[in-house]
Amino acid sequence: EVKLVESGGGSVQVGGSLRLSCKATGFSLDGYHVAWFRQVAGKEREGMSCIGSGDGPTFYGDSVKGRFTIFRDSAQNTVYLEMNSVNFEDTAIYYCTAEHVRLCRTELWAAHWRGKWWGQGTQVTVSS
Repeated sequence: EVKLVESGGGSVQVGGSLRLSCKATGFSLDGYHVAWFRQVAGKEREGMSCIGSGDGPTFYGDSVKGRFTIFRDSAQNTVYLEMNSVNFEDTAIYYCTAEHVRLCRTELWAAHWRGKWWGQGTQVTVSS
């Protein structure tokens, strides 16, 4: 079975923290570039962060740089997104996606990303 599943979403207060998980089943994430996107209804999807395969680079969108961190736990076949100092604008559905094409190597990665696999998304809601 090949799939990608996000978890860890929920409600969090402004200024709080949340850790999202992206776990792969049926294939290894180690050889793939992995990214987190988010989307609000009626708006274009926004690339939050990506991480390259192996010891590849990481990139962050301007809206989350300095607040979010992407990292891998290969033993768990999981990529995480650590969200800190969240604000109201972070409310969205967050999606994990894996890509074989080596896109996570420039700041233009999000514009060209298609993804071989996408998760179903996890809702993050930031409240006062």
